[in-house]
Formats: sequence, C-alpha cells, structure tokens
Amino acid sequence: MSLIFEDLTYNIIGACMNVHNALGFGFQEPVYQEALEIEFDFLEIPFIREKELSIEYRDKVLNKKYFVDFLCYEKIVVELKAVSELAKEHTSQVLNYLRASDLELGLLINFGSRSLKYKRIIL
Repeated sequence: MSLIFEDLTYNIIGACMNVHNALGFGFQEPVYQEALEIEFDFLEIPFIREKELSIEYRDKVLNKKYFVDFLCYEKIVVELKAVSELAKEHTSQVLNYLRASDLELGLLINFGSRSLKYKRIIL
C-alpha cells in the first residue's frame, strides 16, 4: 500500500529536516518558516507561503480568513509548530485547513523538540 503523494511529502519532510539540522530547536515558529522558505526555493519545491483560505457557512464566505503556513505542490498543506509537544488542537487546525481548501493531505511539522517531529494528516 503506497501513501498518498509519498514522493512529494518525502521532499517536504527532507527540507524540514535540513532546516532542523542546521538551526536545531528553540527558535520561534517564524524563524523556521523563513528558513524553510529558503530551503524550498533551494530544493525547487513549489510553494505558496501563508496561503489564504476562506471559510464558508450557509453558502456565504466568512470575513475571517485562515492562513496556512505553506501550500506545497498546490496540493499539500504544511503547518509548522515550534512547541515541546504537538497537541490535538494542532491536528484539528490542519484538518480545518484541509476542509477549507478541499485538499486531502496535510503535514504537521514540529521544530520544537530535539528531533524533528511530523504527522501526516489525511482528510
């Protein structure tokens, strides 16, 4: 059984590992986000940083917008954290992003521990 977008997620996670190996842990999320943008460019991984997502309710678009950290390959939501441990709320956040974007795969990446942690989230 193969994973959805296995090669693409391998590339994204590899880029995240490069950033984590170079910077370590302990910085705030924006530092990792900026470094990852540079790494994505270097590795030629297509992305949109802080992609705006609209939320609809009863066929009306709400004023409140969400911004996903990265949308890679136009099909994978990438949400970054820099916390000691991932919580259920972080997974829920990615699931909400997937629902809002009509995409099926998200990566939740945590730079906040000694080793990089990641979670594949499928809608």
